[in-house]
Amino acid sequence: MSPTPLDQLDLPEFPMPGPEIRGEAWHEMMDGIIEESAESDVWLARNPIATLVADREAGEFFLRSRSARFPGEYLYEAFGITEGPLHEQIHHNLLNTEGDSHRRLRGLVNPSLTPKAVEKYRPGIRGFLAELWDRLGGATEFDFVEAIAKPLPALTIARVMGAPPEDAPKLWDWSNWIQQQFDPVALADPGVLETIQGKVVEFHDWIRPMVAAKRGNPGDDMVTELIAAEEEGEKLTDVELENLVLNVLVGGVDTTQSQLSHIVRLLALNPDQWQALREDPETLVPRAVEEGIRYEPITPFTARMLTEEVEYRDVLFPEGTPLIICAYTANRDPAVFPDPGEFDITKDPAGTRTLTFGAGIHYCAGTNLAKLELNEALTFLADRVDSFEIAAEPAYASPVGIYGIDSLELRITPAQVPA
Repeated sequence: MSPTPLDQLDLPEFPMPGPEIRGEAWHEMMDGIIEESAESDVWLARNPIATLVADREAGEFFLRSRSARFPGEYLYEAFGITEGPLHEQIHHNLLNTEGDSHRRLRGLVNPSLTPKAVEKYRPGIRGFLAELWDRLGGATEFDFVEAIAKPLPALTIARVMGAPPEDAPKLWDWSNWIQQQFDPVALADPGVLETIQGKVVEFHDWIRPMVAAKRGNPGDDMVTELIAAEEEGEKLTDVELENLVLNVLVGGVDTTQSQLSHIVRLLALNPDQWQALREDPETLVPRAVEEGIRYEPITPFTARMLTEEVEYRDVLFPEGTPLIICAYTANRDPAVFPDPGEFDITKDPAGTRTLTFGAGIHYCAGTNLAKLELNEALTFLADRVDSFEIAAEPAYASPVGIYGIDSLELRITPAQVPA
């Protein structure tokens, strides 16, 4: 039996969420897609610009496929980004490299981000958390994003780079602006695009003298490790080194801030689970991290474009087909996850894989560092917060791009800190 061409399938429509689709409206919209998919036994949906891939197995197939690549350069050409600082950054971005070039660059950065390698940052993360908590001065109502979730990843990335902590606000600013290169709505705004271009220049003006200084005065940080790899024979140019560091910055600040904010929000909405976590943090902190990553992925959509014709599940996808891999629906696939619509940190995540961090050769290089920060933050809070509740409606960001929370007002009951 011949496969059915993609354009001949009768698929449900999936409109990309507009600015008003946030919070519960976002959940309702996506849960509707899941219900419709279950009722009609379909795993694809049609979008004006791409085909949505809804289930976990299919999403992972396309993310791992050598016949699919991140369509960054195609997207940016469509927006007229064919020269300038952002174009150069896009050209060198790990997401846009393939084959031998990608393997070489990942091989250089991966050793700095293994589970063992990131352990050296744990004491610093704990110190940052203590400092941020002290700044609250005993307040029992505060914006968790502004107080903890926003500064923590930037301070951590500063430590990873070997930069002084006082540079963390600049790193946060650059990361949040340059991250918008993945948001088509942002790129369509000439003013935003011009600002992103300027932020790329600012970053490179900042990192170049740091690299030069560390050549003569190495430290215990990623920049030093990349310089050492270069000097031991790897063909890593200054431009490649700078862009590897920029990749880590862009992928490691707003993302961790957003995921931590969502996990804390979910725990505030489930006080019984928070109490269970406090009673057994060794078991339930890691599970809470994994469940938060599954239930509320801060990267709901990942784009791919097919570089050749692909046949999968009796469907023929032509070369050039744009795809949107949906982590939200994939992470709630009932064939993989029990009771996927329920947030439950008591579930053992062993043997299940979410698509929040992607899959295949472009799986997020900073996953281990992000999970370390998330685990340390929840462990820290478990010692200091007996209970907490949401004091005002959270201000959600758009789910297109990085799905974060702009503000999360909490009202807490402090716990006695163990001696």
